[in-house]
Amino acid sequence: MLNKKYLLLLIFAASLWSSCTRNKTVEKTLPENFTKGQAAMINNGDGSDPMRVFKITNTSDSILLRQKCQDVIIDPDDKVLKKFVERLYSTVRDSMSLGVGIAAPQVGILKNIIWVQRFDKEAYPFEVYINPVIKSYSKLTQDCVEGCLSIPERSDTTKTRSYAILLEYDKLDNTHHVEMIEDFTAVIFQHEIDHLNGILYLDHLKEEIESAKK
Repeated sequence: MLNKKYLLLLIFAASLWSSCTRNKTVEKTLPENFTKGQAAMINNGDGSDPMRVFKITNTSDSILLRQKCQDVIIDPDDKVLKKFVERLYSTVRDSMSLGVGIAAPQVGILKNIIWVQRFDKEAYPFEVYINPVIKSYSKLTQDCVEGCLSIPERSDTTKTRSYAILLEYDKLDNTHHVEMIEDFTAVIFQHEIDHLNGILYLDHLKEEIESAKK
């Protein structure tokens, strides 16, 4: 009887070890966030180097800007992800851009990452958001003058942006957040998250024109 119990304990311990080994293997073999081509674009410069902003006036750029982005797998060991986040920030703060927000597809990377300037916080900081999703929109809307780094030399007043949104997102430290955003900052989030879905603010103008005809 003692030998049988000892044998059962050995089998149980072996199964635990096997399970732990499999888990460690999974952690070490997380799917890569970027293709070789995307990684080459990102690594073609330091974190402080801006990337080229894609414009709708360029046919190939315009095609990419209309595509939907993919979620990001947050891995603290992903050096390419870290560099991309830095370069995306450098791009929005570059003297040639000076925007209040930017989305990854605007530099040719189809990933759900945005930088937004928080005008609803003290000192108006820029913050990065991973896999942002708007869970709900207020019925109350606001008029707002919008421009876009990808649409040169143009600005227009949109009338359909929600005054408040419920935002869900991840941060680079792998924490998950849900937050209510209001006023002009809510417009920036709506604008940038539209980019992640292949939508430009010009599309909202078209909707407004079509709606006015009815």
